[in-house]
Amino acid sequence: MEQEHAPKTGTRLPWNKGKLVGAKPPLRPSHVWSIRTKLQIEGKKRDLALFNLAIDSKLRGYDVVAVRVDDVAPSGYSVDRATIRQKKTGRPVRFELTDQTRQAIDEYLHLTGRKTGQFLFAGRGDRGGLTTRQYARLVLGWIASIGLDPAKFGTHSLRRTKAVLIYRRTGNLRAVQLLLGHSKIESTVRYLGIEVDDAIEIAEKIDI
Repeated sequence: MEQEHAPKTGTRLPWNKGKLVGAKPPLRPSHVWSIRTKLQIEGKKRDLALFNLAIDSKLRGYDVVAVRVDDVAPSGYSVDRATIRQKKTGRPVRFELTDQTRQAIDEYLHLTGRKTGQFLFAGRGDRGGLTTRQYARLVLGWIASIGLDPAKFGTHSLRRTKAVLIYRRTGNLRAVQLLLGHSKIESTVRYLGIEVDDAIEIAEKIDI
C-alpha cells in the first residue's frame, strides 16, 4: 500500500497559475464602441483619452503610460500625428490621432491643466505618471464593464486592435509593420497570427 505524502508547504506558485497565457486577442469594433460610449456616459475623461490614445497609437503598455503632454499636444492642443520612441526597440514609431482621440485629449487637458514636460496621464495623487500596473487594471476594468471576460484580454489587446483591423481590410503587411514599429516583417506576421488561409484569401482578391 502506497503511503500518501503530505503536500509541501511554502512552495511558490507559478505566476501564471489560473491565468490564460499567450497572445491576447484584439477587441472587435463593437467592443471599442461599447467601451468608448460607456466612458463618455460616465464622464471619465482621463480614461476615455487613455483608451482612445492606446487604440490609435498601437503602443505597448509601458510606452502608452510614458507619453508626455508635449508628445501629443506641444502647443496645448493635440496634433494630428505624433512620434514616440519605443522603449523595447529604441525605434521611433509614428501614429495618427483621430478626431475623437484629439477631442478626448483636449478635454482631458483642459480639465486637468497638465503642462508640457509632464506625463500625459497622471498616477495616484498626481505624482509622476500612471504605472503599467495601474494601466493594466484600468484596461481589465473596461473589459469587464461591457461583459467580456477580463482573463482573456489585456493591454496588448488594445495594441493589436487597430493593427489587426488594418490588416484585415487592406492585407498590407508592410503598412502594419511600420505602424507597429517592427524591424522584421516576420515579427508582424507572427504578431497578427496570419495563417496560410489568410494569405490565400488575400491572393484570391488579386487578379493579374
